[in-house]
Amino acid sequence: MNKKDKRKFTAAYKVKVAMEALKGQATIAEIAKSHQIHPSQIMDWKKIVLERSEELFSTQGKKIVLPLEDTSSLYEQIGRLQMEVSFLKKKLG
Repeated sequence: MNKKDKRKFTAAYKVKVAMEALKGQATIAEIAKSHQIHPSQIMDWKKIVLERSEELFSTQGKKIVLPLEDTSSLYEQIGRLQMEVSFLKKKLG
């Protein structure tokens, strides 16, 4: 008996299917059949969209700023590499 490979779905795909279920233009069973997904999986995705949709509007116009990595170490490394390249050009050229 072969094990069935576990399928992985992107977040965009999950939202698309969940929104299709939320629209109510087709039954969950019809959506499940067309996307070849178990109906309970669609219900789980739909539940997550409903629960977390409030987060989209909770910022009250404030931009969400994602923390950036410390770029100073990267700039230091770039500087060192440029110095090495110029040194090697002088020695070899």
